Amino acid sequence: MSRKPQKELRRGWTTGACATAATRAALMMLWGEGRPDKVRITLPRGERPEFAIAEAAQGASWAEAAVIKDAGDDPDVTHCALIRARVEASDGGVVFAAGEGVGTVTKPGLPIPPGEPAINPVPRQMMAQTVELMAKRLGQAPDIRITVSVPGGEKLAQKTWNPRLGIKGGLSILGTTGIVRPFSCAAWIASIHRGVDVARAEGLTHVAGCTGATSERVVQGLYGLPDGAMLDMGDFAGGMLKYIARHPVERVTVGGGIGKLTKLAQGARDLHSGRSQVDFDLLAEWMGDVRLKGCNTALQAYEIAGEGLASQVSKKALEQVRGMLPDSVVADIVVIDRGGAILARAGAA
Repeated sequence: MSRKPQKELRRGWTTGACATAATRAALMMLWGEGRPDKVRITLPRGERPEFAIAEAAQGASWAEAAVIKDAGDDPDVTHCALIRARVEASDGGVVFAAGEGVGTVTKPGLPIPPGEPAINPVPRQMMAQTVELMAKRLGQAPDIRITVSVPGGEKLAQKTWNPRLGIKGGLSILGTTGIVRPFSCAAWIASIHRGVDVARAEGLTHVAGCTGATSERVVQGLYGLPDGAMLDMGDFAGGMLKYIARHPVERVTVGGGIGKLTKLAQGARDLHSGRSQVDFDLLAEWMGDVRLKGCNTALQAYEIAGEGLASQVSKKALEQVRGMLPDSVVADIVVIDRGGAILARAGAA
């Protein structure tokens, strides 16, 4: 995760909010109100932001409009993406379709069933409500097919968790509030939760959460786990383990470098360098070695104390993990170095 700048950050708008604004503009054209330069929509919590319409087109029985997504100061992969909505009559009610760059759900366990376009429930509700309210005001039938597209979305989706979650062909249209809050942990943790849901729905009994790409590669190879079993834990060990405690699987492996797992071993739940630190006095106490008090990093401490320190970290981390999980969940720890060598393991063989 990117480091949060030390300044006041500007919030932005979700893909779901942008799709709703584009839908409203397209309906205005389809139902005779002309092409708007800007539109306002109502977000789930009552806010009414205004969106500029970046492009618009219209045919005999359809209309489409697009909004350029502004994610504020959040490092969102969809920042500046074009979110387009095309509207046309449906056979009954509001129907959603995936256009270019919007994915299709292929695995169970997500809020949207397999076979459906990856447009999440709240954005669907926002767009459907827009159709309903405008149809009532203009005396139109609220029977509309909405096709959402994001040009270039399939490539952007490779930078997200969508491929692992079984969302094929592009991005998801997301958002529960309509607002992107810069550097929010909530989106990352929500993705971890969806990963657990999908793994459970697929009947996977062993999942793993790792602190980074190297530890993920090592752990996946060590146990021969499928991609769907690998949860993008990152720094959010607590967020992952708390969710697994409520939605248990048979076994969970936690893997990572010695620095982050030392923090986990010492009780940290968020392993980000800006939110937790290694206690070197405690390390010295564990190992009975006062030299460790003067260390700057856990890796430096390991270079002084050797394999015994890695073994102690793995055991202490396992205690912390087991303390967060029910007895029915088997847990283990894998500690690695920067090159991907395993330094220590604790728990299930």
